[in-house]
Amino acid sequence: MKSTDKFLIGIVAAIVLLIVVALVVTLTLPGLTYQAEDTPEGVAHNYLVALQKEEYERAYSYLSPSLDGYPASAEEFAEHVQYDSWRFRLNTDTTLSVESAKITSNLATVRVRESRFRRGDLFDTDQSTSLFEMGLQLEDVEWKIVDADYYFSRCWEREEMCN
Repeated sequence: MKSTDKFLIGIVAAIVLLIVVALVVTLTLPGLTYQAEDTPEGVAHNYLVALQKEEYERAYSYLSPSLDGYPASAEEFAEHVQYDSWRFRLNTDTTLSVESAKITSNLATVRVRESRFRRGDLFDTDQSTSLFEMGLQLEDVEWKIVDADYYFSRCWEREEMCN
């Protein structure tokens, strides 16, 4: 066997090995997981995870019933999410991570980092990153969401906005 043939076989073997390693790494990455719900950060994180997993009943449970336009049911909540799909980023590839929380008495502001990805061809991809805030309120002993810049329907803030 010529040394050129051995070199080519070595290159092909290295490429196959890299592909196998990439597949193993990709398949063993942890999925979206829930956190403890005893902090504003945990509630905000869980709400966003529930939305990404389309577990609308669970996401609905994190909203404050004191909202002016509080949805009457999880089904109505899901309808609002679908209606305001651009506010919930349903049609985009996003990664969300809770950055920090500022707690003052029974109110909290949670800062969330959102990274959005746009796929083009092989050499054309784009990523944008932004920060937004979520407002939470301590009700009895649970943190509930009362406002958010995104992933929140304006109907919930003021019911007349959707009539």
